[in-house]
Amino acid sequence: MYVTRVSTKVPISKQTAAQLSKAVACFSQSHGLCTSTPGLHLASLQAQPLHTRQFSSTSRTRLRDYFPEPEHEQIFKTDPAWPHPPASVEQMTKISYAHREPKDFSDRVALFMVRMLRFGMDTATRYKHDVESPKKPGDENALVGTKPYAMSERKWLVRMVFLESVAGVPGMVAGMLRHLHSLRRMKRDNGWIETLLEEAYNERMHLLTFLKMAEPGWFMRFMILGAQGVFFNSMFLSYLISPRTCHRFVGYLEEEAVLTYSLAIQDIEAGKLPKWSDPSFRVPDLAVNYWKMPEGSRTMRDLLLYIRADEAKHREVNHTLSNLKQKEDPNPFVSEYKDTSKPHPSKGIENIRPTGWERSEVI
Repeated sequence: MYVTRVSTKVPISKQTAAQLSKAVACFSQSHGLCTSTPGLHLASLQAQPLHTRQFSSTSRTRLRDYFPEPEHEQIFKTDPAWPHPPASVEQMTKISYAHREPKDFSDRVALFMVRMLRFGMDTATRYKHDVESPKKPGDENALVGTKPYAMSERKWLVRMVFLESVAGVPGMVAGMLRHLHSLRRMKRDNGWIETLLEEAYNERMHLLTFLKMAEPGWFMRFMILGAQGVFFNSMFLSYLISPRTCHRFVGYLEEEAVLTYSLAIQDIEAGKLPKWSDPSFRVPDLAVNYWKMPEGSRTMRDLLLYIRADEAKHREVNHTLSNLKQKEDPNPFVSEYKDTSKPHPSKGIENIRPTGWERSEVI
């Protein structure tokens, strides 16, 4: 305001204008009015404890951190390589938590590894419960008995970003190894590769959607870097040894994902997450375009319904693939069946089977 009044009466030299600009910038920084890097700061209105870990560098008052789309001279928009299958609200609301009981040693190993991963993820993301011990896959009433303790929008985003950064690894590892196996043996893969790569792509879209809302800080990036390095190499070696166990492991991992998103949806419906329940809140355009979300159904609850349905589909796919002969059987989710009167696996969720299809039902 003062600069405007002076400039209308007395001409200002370039040197004086530069000095005024520096003075205003210094004043703004010293009083927390702006930062040199937009979207990468914590709110300075309240003093933060020195021991707080920087899981997210986005301001607590601005969880929606949209980064602009790159501008190109010739390209207007790039559509997804794998269009998302359509799903109705009725189909998505029927999705629920389910657990497949382990039947042999391989299944028990997979379940044990998921429980270990769950413990590490809970520790890394500070996911606490108001019960003495969190429910695990296989426990009765896992959805009702596990109640998040003091979970906010910020804490949920931390957990979801970490979860999706890990969940996108198995499909890529399995698809890559099966691709190399097909080239090496000079034989067809019978349709498994495409489904596995599409699963990895879908998980990455989940991650990109959440990154539109909050950008992780240095600590979270470091955790993701370490987790990806360990998890990728572990999956690589494990899939070479026992692909069946790895698919069962991913099936149990997706059970945990369905449980996590179901609890988040419950929190929104109960009014515990006011920022996400706000009618003015809108999900990122990236999510709208990918899931083809209709107008009027673009709330955070709607978004989590779509993502939970995706995780439930991955749960079904991997439990089913684990039931098949890994080197012989075709992929039942892209196959055409002789008897069309019976329900069969498909790319959508119209005939979803939470604990997977048995080999005798599809082969």
